[in-house]
Amino acid sequence: MESDYKIIKQRKWLAMLVFILAVSLMIGCTSKQPSINVSTAKIEEQIKQSVNLDKLKKGDESKLKKLYGLDSEQVEEFILYTAKSNVMADEIVVIKVTDVKQVESVKSNITKRIDAQSVKFKDYRPNEYALLEKHVVKVKEPYILFAVSTEIDQIERAFDEALK
Repeated sequence: MESDYKIIKQRKWLAMLVFILAVSLMIGCTSKQPSINVSTAKIEEQIKQSVNLDKLKKGDESKLKKLYGLDSEQVEEFILYTAKSNVMADEIVVIKVTDVKQVESVKSNITKRIDAQSVKFKDYRPNEYALLEKHVVKVKEPYILFAVSTEIDQIERAFDEALK
């Protein structure tokens, strides 16, 4: 009788251990949720306080799609500023992805944009090419910053400040 009690007790402990292990695995496998949740409008305001954006024009969803191949399935919010003239390399984009799993894909699209701009400016506009070469791509999940500007340090600092 006492040995039956020990077996039952051991099975309870084993079941409890299996349950704890299963719960631990489930918690460990859940997707990481970003701890930062700031509107891109706030980031935009922070950037506007740091640099003058008058030489740039604000882009919309169709421009984002055209330049980066991104749509509303990947992008929750964004701000986009491009040069008013296509002979200038200046560009600022902040993208908040809908899912942090899409960060690498979006970065890949940004790299394609950088490559296309490099080809365009390399021989034609060497000064703009040099500016493009000093670009910044920065990720603070779920946000991605891509900027080409003579004021790159101020833009990057404003981005960081807005996401504190």
